[in-house]
Amino acid sequence: MHTLNLGILAHVDAGKTSLTERLLHTAGVIDTIGRVDHGSTRTDSLALERRRGITIKSAVVSFTLGTTTVNLIDTPGHPDFIAEVERVLGVLDGAVLVISAVEGVQAQTRVLLRTLRRLRIPTVLFVNKTDRPGARYGSLLESITERLSPDIVAMGSARHLGTRDATGTPFTGADPGFTGALTDLLTRHDDELLAAYVDDPVALTHARLLAALAEQTGRCLVHPVFFGSAATGAGIDALVDGITGLLPAATGDADAPARGTVFKVDRTAGGERTAYVRMVEGTVHAREVLRFRSPDGREGEGKVSAVSVFEDGGEVPVPGVGAGRIARLKGLPDIRIGDSVGAARAQAGRRHFAPPTLETVVVPRRPEDRGALHLALGRLAEQDPLIAVRRDELRKEVSLSLYGEVQKEVIQATLADEFGVDVTFRETTTICLERPAGTGAAVEFIDTEPNPFLATVGLRVAPGPYGSGVEFRREVELGSMPYSLMRAVEEAVHSTLRQGIHGWQVTDCVVTQTHSGYWPRQSHSHGTFDKSMSSTAGDFRNLTPLVLMDALRRAGTQVFEPMHRFRLELPADALGALGPVLARLRAVPGPPETHGTLCTLEGEVPAARVHELQQLLPGLTRGEGALESAFDGHRPVTGPAPDRPRTDHDPLHRKEYLLRTVRRVAG
Repeated sequence: MHTLNLGILAHVDAGKTSLTERLLHTAGVIDTIGRVDHGSTRTDSLALERRRGITIKSAVVSFTLGTTTVNLIDTPGHPDFIAEVERVLGVLDGAVLVISAVEGVQAQTRVLLRTLRRLRIPTVLFVNKTDRPGARYGSLLESITERLSPDIVAMGSARHLGTRDATGTPFTGADPGFTGALTDLLTRHDDELLAAYVDDPVALTHARLLAALAEQTGRCLVHPVFFGSAATGAGIDALVDGITGLLPAATGDADAPARGTVFKVDRTAGGERTAYVRMVEGTVHAREVLRFRSPDGREGEGKVSAVSVFEDGGEVPVPGVGAGRIARLKGLPDIRIGDSVGAARAQAGRRHFAPPTLETVVVPRRPEDRGALHLALGRLAEQDPLIAVRRDELRKEVSLSLYGEVQKEVIQATLADEFGVDVTFRETTTICLERPAGTGAAVEFIDTEPNPFLATVGLRVAPGPYGSGVEFRREVELGSMPYSLMRAVEEAVHSTLRQGIHGWQVTDCVVTQTHSGYWPRQSHSHGTFDKSMSSTAGDFRNLTPLVLMDALRRAGTQVFEPMHRFRLELPADALGALGPVLARLRAVPGPPETHGTLCTLEGEVPAARVHELQQLLPGLTRGEGALESAFDGHRPVTGPAPDRPRTDHDPLHRKEYLLRTVRRVAG
């Protein structure tokens, strides 16, 4: 029996949850197919998911297809919940990307396939909803080729589109058109196959072509396309054959040291934290002590109290779980999403999608709920680490980073339903970044005014490569002072750079420690340790922000705002009315391309303006405009740089900082 960890991905409303239900029914796991609009689907288990009819959290369900055990992971389709999709990608052996036969290729469809191809995850395409009015076949294949990938091949025909009688017939070796298309596609990526075809076209039998198709699909070079309807069951048998025959099964050595990745964390009804783990290699047993490690280097360990795996639509306890399987582990209270389990590090923690670009302040309706709100947000953050919680102790406020307005509504409902905390939100703002504009250095010496701390710290800040984050270096010898003091400087650098000159996180920079000095642990004769004459880690943690911000001020910083790449399709005669609106939104469009009565326009627009553009578009284009947008990096802010209120002790203002830190001012 083989194991296949399969992801179902799609743009919202393409029908992936309905497809999951149909696959469960085909496998004999459920007798009645649930409906999203009735809130009766197996994988949408949250009350909020059933109420809204959308997938918010990824869910795992297992079933058997022939000799293959499929662990199917249903993921959200709405772009506001892309963080859930991101965590799933690292544990997949293959994927089904669902496309609506009516709406066709949509914005999220393109983002998902680009990511799947970049990560080399084998993917087949399923065109759903062929029974709906407006369903397409030939024109949709052309659109998929143009907008997704030219490396596709239709695996069957479709008839009676747009009716409940819509059906399809799989192509066979007797179809010369299919054989020719398959040969043309596969020989693009295989010189040996091309040579064989040139020598003797008859030698490329249908069986050999199908074997080559499976091999190239497994390498993410080509994408077979299946047509059907999850609602009626049309085309599902062919899709099942494609899943089991074209996508590669999980691999891994069960006798190797245990290694796996945590892709989801939730809690039981009793509040116990459980971790969803994809085992890469080795075996984890119940009651064994398991080590885990986060991408940022945090380490921990715990005793696994119970192990369960997914079987035939349910969950069953087992003594252990081996390579290639997905399991839930209990008894690890400190484990987090993205952690690697076992002795060796699994590939985890890589960011595949853009980080959140929006932020809002969460305000409890009842002031007495402030403590409960902090606890609830901490629970949400442990389930979704990309949704960062930012606490402002000075103003007693809490901010959340977000992907969009729908996510804000879901968080509001979740806080009310699960934690009994009613909240409101302030206006959503954009999250910017700061980067050093040049190089700056600063130093303060021990026992020298105006330095009130028993520490010497010198730092130099310089720009780093785009996307490099923060790199910390040392020009001082490690032996020049205890490592705990060195570590205190490094930790303070990283925490201080969360807020730069304008209050935004500073990134893409190199910080070098240029000076160090301390007073060793001392005491009076026959006395005890005297803090007033001995350096501590606290001295370095408190002095480092002052030196670092002084160096950063000398280097200068530039504020960057998040930008989206957009693609607009609209009637050609509406382009004139759209131009002034794009200018007001600070969008930078490229030259338009006209195809008959339709016009295509691509360009850049600030992330903060995308929602407004979406709202204005129907009125400007008589409801015929279609907008796709995706994060495309950060660009320098034009005009005055926006400031974000600081939440720390503000080392930019020395007097106030010292009063808040040590309750005194030097001199």
